[in-house]
Amino acid sequence: MRGFLASSIGVTCAVALALPPTPTAAAATAAPAEGGATAAARTDLPGSTQSLPLSPLRTDRTLGPTADQGVTRREVDRYAMVGVVWDDPDTELHGRVQVRTRSAGTGAWSGWQDVETHNDAADPDSAERATGRVRGATAPLWVGESDAVEARVRAEEADRTEETARGTRTVRTAVPLPHGLRLELIDPGEAPADQTSRAAGAPESAESAEVTEAAVANADLAPTTVTEIPALDRAATERELVTLRGADLTDAQRAKPHIGPRPAIVTRRGWGADEKLRERKFVYTSTVKAAFVHHSATGNGYSCGQSASVIRGIYRYHVKSLHWRDIGYNFLVDKCGKIYEGRAGGVGKAVLGAHTLGFNTNSTGIAVLGSFGSAKPPTAAVTAVARLSAWKLGLYGANPRGTTYLKSGGGNLYRKGKNVRLNVISGHRDGFATDCPGGQLYSRLGTIRTTAARDQGR
Repeated sequence: MRGFLASSIGVTCAVALALPPTPTAAAATAAPAEGGATAAARTDLPGSTQSLPLSPLRTDRTLGPTADQGVTRREVDRYAMVGVVWDDPDTELHGRVQVRTRSAGTGAWSGWQDVETHNDAADPDSAERATGRVRGATAPLWVGESDAVEARVRAEEADRTEETARGTRTVRTAVPLPHGLRLELIDPGEAPADQTSRAAGAPESAESAEVTEAAVANADLAPTTVTEIPALDRAATERELVTLRGADLTDAQRAKPHIGPRPAIVTRRGWGADEKLRERKFVYTSTVKAAFVHHSATGNGYSCGQSASVIRGIYRYHVKSLHWRDIGYNFLVDKCGKIYEGRAGGVGKAVLGAHTLGFNTNSTGIAVLGSFGSAKPPTAAVTAVARLSAWKLGLYGANPRGTTYLKSGGGNLYRKGKNVRLNVISGHRDGFATDCPGGQLYSRLGTIRTTAARDQGR
């Protein structure tokens, strides 16, 4: 989800990065994982994060010492997802971020892989920002199980005008990189034991309070022990709408409700969310007027069987690395069209997310797992987004083919307080200057709107 850059990325000097791997274990080379222990030692926790500071890789007399930063090749504890974070969430990274990783299974090194330099974000005055600890970040990249890493961040170069005794001249300089750059290596881990054991029939006492609360938030849709909220047909969905939203429906809406059949949705229990990571309090807005479609920009090199692991990685990255309250998206959809519950608080409720800076209030965020700048999104995923939108927007009376107004909370496209007219189903780029959800997925939004409206009976 790389943001639009003011000028092109230019690099004229090769960097010698390929240093020999360290002969010792990760404890001797990598920063410790959470709690002061390496990730390999954290067998008591579902997943871990290693955080490595980036260091200057070269100094150029013209561009200065901030032109390149990175992590030289080194062995680390096992991980499967990478991202780069920095101190100020309001500072953009203008440059190119790349990583190389070594497969833990084959020992083979990958080529240099690009990491998308713009990530989703929470609104400036939201509960997300209250701690003052929120960080800026790239999107996370899924690389599969790996045990060594190498990274580089190359600053974008831009022309700058200087005053001289003879007039003005144009010089090319590096755009300063954000302060506090760190490489985050995420091990998504397995599903927490208390949730998997409970799902298999363990006594209620085996569950933590956080797990129980997340499940109870969906109690009006399904039993709290399920790993997937089942699909409903149209008639059952219309009856459920009256139960859930009856007090808000007009007589006309009761007589002819416009809502798509509820799709099956994998719960947080189903994808193995460690509920102890997030903040316990749920935050809601008053309604859902729009859906923003995203791509996760985590790459397409995952199997559908790995989708839950990818989501656990994104969740850990958002909470432990970016210091958000919870995963930012309200829903996620994998390449096979399976729909997953995102941020806790209830899939049928107006849960405040952290997905579209400036427009998280009164909206919902749907992320398709993958990167769709040049790759076409699978038909199954596009269909699932339409079905989900038809149901979720239908709960709040929104027409997928219509437009609505949202008040900007502040961003790089619209000033804070501006009422902005948006499509009810919009892409991330419609509210923020970014490539997200990728050109290929963005071009399918018309199809998604039409299909969702048809599913609502419009």
